[in-house]
Amino acid sequence: MKEIKVQTSTHPYKIMIGEKLRFNLSEVLSKKYASVLIITDSHVSKLYLKDVQNSLANEKVFTAVIPAGEQSKSIEQFYELHTKAIENGLNRNSLIIALGGGVVGDLAGFVAATYMRGIDYIQVPTTILAHDSSVGGKVAINHALGKNMIGNFYPPRAVIYDVETVHTLSKAEIRSGYAELVKEALISDVAFFEDIMAASLDEMNNERLISHLQQGIEVKARIVEEDEKESGVRKFLNFGHTLGHAIEAELGYGKMTHGEAIAIGMLFALGLSQKYYGVNLPLEELTSWMKANAYPSSLPQLNPNDLLAKMASDKKVLNDRIPMVLLKEIGKPETVEFTKEELLEELSSFLGKMVKA
Repeated sequence: MKEIKVQTSTHPYKIMIGEKLRFNLSEVLSKKYASVLIITDSHVSKLYLKDVQNSLANEKVFTAVIPAGEQSKSIEQFYELHTKAIENGLNRNSLIIALGGGVVGDLAGFVAATYMRGIDYIQVPTTILAHDSSVGGKVAINHALGKNMIGNFYPPRAVIYDVETVHTLSKAEIRSGYAELVKEALISDVAFFEDIMAASLDEMNNERLISHLQQGIEVKARIVEEDEKESGVRKFLNFGHTLGHAIEAELGYGKMTHGEAIAIGMLFALGLSQKYYGVNLPLEELTSWMKANAYPSSLPQLNPNDLLAKMASDKKVLNDRIPMVLLKEIGKPETVEFTKEELLEELSSFLGKMVKA
């Protein structure tokens, strides 16, 4: 088992990565809780809920199952989970366990952050994508006008990552998770990036997966420790996300996986970086790897003005200029602000190349 320690302004917590960890959750709880609410989704509940319940045999355990999918990061589901917590008598000495992917983690974490003004929670991610969202304490729900617009910074008490759970993921979800690992590699380390580019997602073993997850989480943890509230270097974690989030919202949440949209956003950011800095970046290498691993290589006809409007409504936008995370080279990200007119020209050109024939 691999352990990574994260220090936050409120408390430190451990990230544990290994096999069969879901069977031993009671051993890693930091204290005795009055009760536990496991929040999971309709897909994960059939696979791993019993394992987690059985590992907490000595606890007073309740469960809540939400519909699988991005649509559950809604104010309605948020309210229903608060109702569930109240009905089951959770108090300030209770624990919420987020068992699932990024949707469950973001939603359950935001419930924990707001229930009785904040109770403890732990993340038990079951997707590759959630290696990113489960670390750093960003919790949120979506608004119809933007992704993650309603939320908080609220770190978990632990992250327990059982890599055996990712073997039941669809190929689309594996692609989605690896996009975030690619992002973490591009903003940090050439060797990490090249190791991912040498990997086929159809032939991933636990040893290599654990190595990639550990490296990705270590990148995230270092940045989060330095900039917990996203006032500086944490913004680099948004590489590919400004356009990626806009594509998700424009298509409708759930029509394309988060990571697949971010992958397209990274292609745009790499191309923009090459033009802005006059440098050569691994745009062709990443494009080829994405094609070999069946990432979407095209988009339906999208209006660049509509996408730009969504990019401009992002939480990071200040002074009517849109910040984009660019790369001077692998491992050297910078935030550059563009006017809407400048980005519209670049976006129109990019979309023209991405439209389905």
